[in-house]
Amino acid sequence: MIRKLLISATPLLLCLTAGIAVEALAPRLPLLSLEISAGWLLVLAGLAAGFLTASFFFLHWWHGIRVESAVQAEKQTQVEAQNRFLRRLDHELKNPLTGLRAAVENLEESASENLLPATLPDIRLQVERMVRLTGDLRKLAELEEIPLEQSAVDLGDLLERIVEAAQAQPLGTGRDIRLVVPRVPWPLAPVMADEDLLGSAFFNLIDNALKYSRKSDAVEIRAANHDRQIQVEIADSGPGIATEELPRIFEELYRGANARSSEGSGVGLALVKRIIERHGGTITVHSRMNGATGSIFTVLLPASGAGENMTKR
Repeated sequence: MIRKLLISATPLLLCLTAGIAVEALAPRLPLLSLEISAGWLLVLAGLAAGFLTASFFFLHWWHGIRVESAVQAEKQTQVEAQNRFLRRLDHELKNPLTGLRAAVENLEESASENLLPATLPDIRLQVERMVRLTGDLRKLAELEEIPLEQSAVDLGDLLERIVEAAQAQPLGTGRDIRLVVPRVPWPLAPVMADEDLLGSAFFNLIDNALKYSRKSDAVEIRAANHDRQIQVEIADSGPGIATEELPRIFEELYRGANARSSEGSGVGLALVKRIIERHGGTITVHSRMNGATGSIFTVLLPASGAGENMTKR
């Protein structure tokens, strides 16, 4: 903006300088019937050129503001339409899924074990998957609207509880889950967050790392102070994610090629991204499919200020 103002003022300054020089050095010559001197004519020309230049920059800036506002309004409209669709989908599917679940349970209870269809366990599995999917879609739709109950959260303690919860799940039983949290000389700065939502996001990331790696592989969670942010990495040595799939990995219902053979809804990472962004943070992923395979999800969250007195060496 300052550069544009200087550009706008350049014609005026040049003409003003030329006008003063002409007034001081050149003989007065009558111009037009108004008898305006050549020097003052140059000054007026500079004013006109400067005004036109400034008007051009102003109109260009105003047009950019209007275009950006229109784009943001369109994005908001699309988000609201998507959320309405997800809520409607959840509403329409809830009753038939509840009926299917009850029918499967009644069949299991009423029929003898020898008479049960061989496909019944798979039917139950698919019904439960649809129930979880609709529940996740509803959470995704509601996440933009629900207020965050924020408080100062000790991220180190939260991650320890999440790791314990993950190890208590079937996927985490006997698994090597390594948590590295600094304690000295500076512990992690707290973050202002909705503890339940943030815990859900990290549990989902750790659960994915366990799901897509071998039982003999370790999963590492590394947390550290990073300038005025807290950085948390969740690393695994799974099959990795294809480069062309990385830009879409956080989209709703998207599942990469290596994930399609595993149970999941395709909503978890989209939900994680929304939670992190609502806390003013970011999440990125780096992955390799050749050599040392695996993925690292990196979360950055703004610290609440406890670490501001730390100095770098």
